[in-house]
Amino acid sequence: MEAVRRWWLVLAVALLLAGPALAGEPVVASGQADGATPAWTLTARSPDGWTADCCTYARAIGVAAVVYRGEWSGEPQRVMVLNAWPAKLASLDDELAADRSGYLRRDPAGRALTLPIAHPSMRCAANVYEGSDRLDDMVVFCDPGKASGIRFSWSMTLAASDGQRRALLDELLAVVRSTVYRRGATPPAAAKH
Repeated sequence: MEAVRRWWLVLAVALLLAGPALAGEPVVASGQADGATPAWTLTARSPDGWTADCCTYARAIGVAAVVYRGEWSGEPQRVMVLNAWPAKLASLDDELAADRSGYLRRDPAGRALTLPIAHPSMRCAANVYEGSDRLDDMVVFCDPGKASGIRFSWSMTLAASDGQRRALLDELLAVVRSTVYRRGATPPAAAKH
């Protein structure tokens, strides 16, 4: 367990220091007002060569957006997934703890580590999971502030043996850092991907 934690810690420090330039297409996800939660829009940049989708595959699997390279396969590996929801738990730490607890309940032999993630305008932190199924996940939770009424996460699943793990996680964290919250929904025509 300690070797695992050290590996992820070294990776996290490296990922916090630099990231690739994002020259790909915009990612736009939007949600309508829900009770006390105002309408919202999240925008980000995808890595060059990746496809951003809010309205076809994302809707089909019930998430705000997906970003993938190549053709859509429907497989979870190497797909960046954006989820957003009305904030119900008291803090981002509570979101992280609830997710970690749920993961370890589903996979008692899995391992989990929480890492802070640098973001220019909001608090973010990641749960990193090593699954007994040899699939690993990074889930980055962000809180755009109490007035937003929402929290969101970017996640990616990778095979434990994926030789491009470092580059893929670097790209995921660059997308996280590029994500901006704005109050108000974006019309569907503007979020056409």
